[in-house]
Amino acid sequence: MRNHILCSAIALAAALSSPAFARPMTEVDLATLKRVAAPTASPDGRWVVFQQTDTEAGTYKRSTGLWLVDRNAKEAKPVQIADTAGKNETSPAFAPDGNLYFLSNASGKDQLWRIDLSAGAAATQVTDTPADVAGFKISPDGKKLLAWGDIPKECTNFGCDAKDKGALVGPGSGRLYKDGAGFVRHWDQWETPGTYSRPFVFNLEGGKASAARPVDAGLTGDSPSKPFGGGEELAWGADSRTVFFTLRKADRSEPTSTNLDIYSWLVDSRMMPTNLTQNNQATDTLPTPSPDGKWLAYAAMARPGYEADRQVLMLRNLENGETKKLTDAWDRSVASIAWAPDGKSLFVTAQDTLEHPVFRVDAASGKVEKLKASNEAFDGNIGDVTPLPGGALLYSRNSALAPTDLFVRDAKGKVGQLTNVNAAALATFDPVKLDKMQFAGANGDKVWGIILKPVSPVQKLPVAFIVHGGPQGSFGNAWSTRWNPRLFAEQGYGVVSVDFHGSTGYGQAFTDSINKDWGGKPLEDLRLGLAAAGKQDAQLDIANACALGASYGGYMMNWIAGQWTDGFKCLVQHDGVFDARAMAYETEELWFDEWEHGGPYFQVPEEYEKWNPVNHVTKWKTPMLVITSEKDFRIPYTQGLAAFTALQRRGVPSQLLVFPDENHWVLKGANSVQWHQTVFNWMGSYLKK
Repeated sequence: MRNHILCSAIALAAALSSPAFARPMTEVDLATLKRVAAPTASPDGRWVVFQQTDTEAGTYKRSTGLWLVDRNAKEAKPVQIADTAGKNETSPAFAPDGNLYFLSNASGKDQLWRIDLSAGAAATQVTDTPADVAGFKISPDGKKLLAWGDIPKECTNFGCDAKDKGALVGPGSGRLYKDGAGFVRHWDQWETPGTYSRPFVFNLEGGKASAARPVDAGLTGDSPSKPFGGGEELAWGADSRTVFFTLRKADRSEPTSTNLDIYSWLVDSRMMPTNLTQNNQATDTLPTPSPDGKWLAYAAMARPGYEADRQVLMLRNLENGETKKLTDAWDRSVASIAWAPDGKSLFVTAQDTLEHPVFRVDAASGKVEKLKASNEAFDGNIGDVTPLPGGALLYSRNSALAPTDLFVRDAKGKVGQLTNVNAAALATFDPVKLDKMQFAGANGDKVWGIILKPVSPVQKLPVAFIVHGGPQGSFGNAWSTRWNPRLFAEQGYGVVSVDFHGSTGYGQAFTDSINKDWGGKPLEDLRLGLAAAGKQDAQLDIANACALGASYGGYMMNWIAGQWTDGFKCLVQHDGVFDARAMAYETEELWFDEWEHGGPYFQVPEEYEKWNPVNHVTKWKTPMLVITSEKDFRIPYTQGLAAFTALQRRGVPSQLLVFPDENHWVLKGANSVQWHQTVFNWMGSYLKK
C-alpha cells in the first residue's frame, strides 16, 4: 500500500504565481533568508514581539533585532523596535505591566534591557552584572527576575573573579581535569572546571535589578542543562515565590547519565532547593506550573541512560506531592508544554508521522486531541505555542517548503498569518512539490518517507537520497537551515528520505527498534524505501542516485559503502562513525553509545563490531565525499580522517572537506555556502555528466 499525498504550501503558491521571476533557490538564498524565532505576546494578547535574524549577502554577517506586530490592526506589518546599530537584541518577554524585556549586547556584554512600548521611550539597561546574562524570566507579579549564565561555583553574585580555577597553577597553558570531574569536553567546548550554567534571582524595582541570590545553593551542575537547555527548563510559580528549575548534576557519572531532575526553591527561604523527581533516575524536564499554582506539569522519561525514550506528560499536585502520568496511554513523546489560561487543559507538541503538530491534553482525564484548523492546513512543524486570552494560540510554523513564520489560531480554529518575512524571496524560486510515501519495510512494518522534487518537465530526475541523523529523528515536513530538502530539489534532484526503524513520530517501539541493530532493519528500510519511491514516482531515476547523510546518516554512508556497494553513483558522508571501537572511547556523551550498543565497548565488543563499518573497508568502491569539523566532540573529526585515509589507500575517488571552526553542525553562513557548493559539485560530477 502506498499513500500519495500532495502537500500545498505558501512557497509553492508564491512561486507558481510569479513565473517571470522564477529561478532555482541557491545555497546563498538558504544562508541569507530571514530567520524568525522567540515570539512573545503582551498580557492582553494584542502585541506580539519576535526576534528576526538577518544575514548580509557576501559577508554573511548576521544581526538579530526585535520586531513588533499589532494584532488589532488590519493587515498590520511588523515594525522594528529597540534597534541599536551594530548590536543584537534577542529573547523578548513581556512583564505583567506590559513592559518589554529583552537581552542586548549594546553595553558590550549580554545584559537585560527594558522598554515601555506604550510611551515610545528609549530602552534602558536593567542589569549590569560581571557575567553575561544567557536568559531570563520575569516573575508573575513583575517584582523579581530569574536570570542565568555561566558562572563559577564559588561566586555568590552573578559573576566574580574566581580564585579556584579548577586546575593547578601554571606555568603552562594545560588544563588539569581531576578524577571524577564529569565532562572534560562537551559538544564543541572544553569544559572550564568549576564553572556551570547557574540561575540567580534578582529584585526588580524602578526598572533596575538588584540583590542577586543563587538559586542552586548546595548543588553542583548546569541549570539550564548544556548544551541545548534554555528557558523551557526554568519557571516561576504562580506565587512569585517559587522557582522551578531543571539541573544536570556534574559528577563522575555525568558522561554516562541522562538524569535531569526538577527542583523547587523558595526565594524568601534559607532552605536548600528540593528535588521533586529524585526517585526517577532518567530525564525529568520542562517544568510548567499551572496558572492557579496548584499543579506542576513536566515531561519525564522512564529509562535511565536513554536520551530518546518517550517523554510522558506528568502532573504533580504541589500541595501533597502526588504525581500521575497524564499521557501514559498516548504513544508519542511530548516536546513542549503550555497551560490553557483556565488550567483545564494543556497544549503540547509532539512528532507524529512526518509532522510536528500541536495537541490539547485534558488535565483531568489525560485525553489527547490533535488540534485542527478550519481554514488552512495545520501541518508542518509547529512550535513556540503560546495561549492567548480568549482561547487563541500564537505559534510558529515551518514546513519542508517554507521557513518559519508566526500564526494565530483563534478559538474557533480559524488561522491568521502574522508574519511573512520571506515572501518576496520565496516568490522568486522555482516551484517544488512534496509527496509522502508509505511502504512495507523491514519485518513488513509500515514505514513512511517523503519525496520532494522540482515541478519540471524533465522525464527523469537524478536522486538525492538523504538519510537523517539521530538516529532517533525524522526528515519530515519541516524546514532546515542545514539539511534542507527543498534546496536539493531546486538543483534539479528528486529528493527521497525514509523514516527507517528507529525514527521518531511512530510510537516508542518503532523508535526503540534500532537498538543494537544499527546496520540491520534501517538498511533494509532504506533499500525498500528507495525502490518504493521509484515505483511511486516514475520521474525519479533511482539508478542515478547519490546517498547523503550526517551523524547517524554519516555512519550509514560508511555502512552502505561496505554493504550496498552497487546502489549509488556517489556518497556524501558528514560527521559519520567510521570505527565503532574508537568512537566508544572518543565521544563525550558516553550514555548514547552505551545505550545503543548495550553497554561499554569493553563489556560487549561484539555488539559494536557487528555493525562496525571499518570491518568492511575492503569492499569500499563507491566515490565518497567526507566532511568533518574540528570542534565536533560528538563524533570527533578523527573518524572522518580515518574514513578518508581508507578511501585514499584503496584508490577510491574521494574528497575531504574539514571545517576548523564548526561543531557537529555547520552553522556559519559562509561555511554553509561552501558546504553546499562542495556537495553540489561532487554530486553533479557523478549524476549530471
